[in-house]
Formats: sequence, C-alpha cells, structure tokens
Amino acid sequence: MRVYLPATLPMVAALVADAELSVVNGTAFAVTPTLREAYAAGDEDELAEVALREAALASIRLLAAELPDGGDADSPVRPRRVVLVADVDNATARPDLDDAVVRLAGPVTLDRVAAGFVDNAAAEPAVRAAIRVIDEADLGDEDAELVVGDALDHDLAWYATQELPFLLEFL
Repeated sequence: MRVYLPATLPMVAALVADAELSVVNGTAFAVTPTLREAYAAGDEDELAEVALREAALASIRLLAAELPDGGDADSPVRPRRVVLVADVDNATARPDLDDAVVRLAGPVTLDRVAAGFVDNAAAEPAVRAAIRVIDEADLGDEDAELVVGDALDHDLAWYATQELPFLLEFL
C-alpha cells in the first residue's frame, strides 16, 4: 500500500542517517476504502492528493510539537512541512480516526520510501503562522482555520529519495 507519512526535516535527517524512520504513533495516510467512499468522484491520483494533503496538515502538528512558538530565523528546525511517500505492507486502515488514516505496524525503511514532498522557503512564514494556531484551528476557530489553510495552499516540492541527503545539506 502506498502511504503518505507526515514528517519534519529532523525526521528526514534521522531517516537518512539510520535508513529507517519510526512514524509518530504509527500514523500515516493513504487512499483507503473509506476515503474512496467519501468521494463520489475522483480518480486514484485525486484521492492520493487528498491523502497527501492530510499528511501535510499532520506535518504542521508535528512542527508545532518541535516549534511551539513557530520558530524564528535562528531556529535549527526549519518550519517546512514534509511528507514522505512509501510503499509498505504493514498498514491497517483506521476509519474510526479519519477516512485516510492508516496505522503502521513498525518503522519504514529508506528502501521503501519512493519520494519526499517538502515546502519551499517561500512557505516558511505561512507555516510559522499555522504552527502558532493549529490547536485553535482543530477546535474550530474560523480565523485559525484560514491561517492553516494559507499554509496548505503552498505547493510542496517533489524530491526523489536519493535527493533527500542533498536537500538536507543545502538547507
């Protein structure tokens, strides 16, 4: 099953260094049967975009744990969303949590990662702002939801797996 793993740049660094990544709470996103049922129309690519977007939103939550104040220019953690795409055999759909949520039984190895999606530098201000209000957005604050939406509006850049070490080096 193809899964979308929410991550941060430090998590990518750990993946590159250790050749495996333990996903936070084993939570990933995928095109599940429940996600297919939730959309009356949409091909596999469109549904994959939905799963990718959910993982990008979860990446903001991970960044909020690493940078509770949104970080500043001197922070060693760049406020950039990361989504890793992997092909795994150990994913179980969790429709009780959300339509696209799956749980992984264990770590994901580097050889299972097909690509990575990462924010460009231009997204950093919007992601910083989203980090600061993600909890309020989750609780239904409309203004906070708009701020998070602004961050989600930034397109993620695609990187091949073999490019990830170079990406880390140049940041």
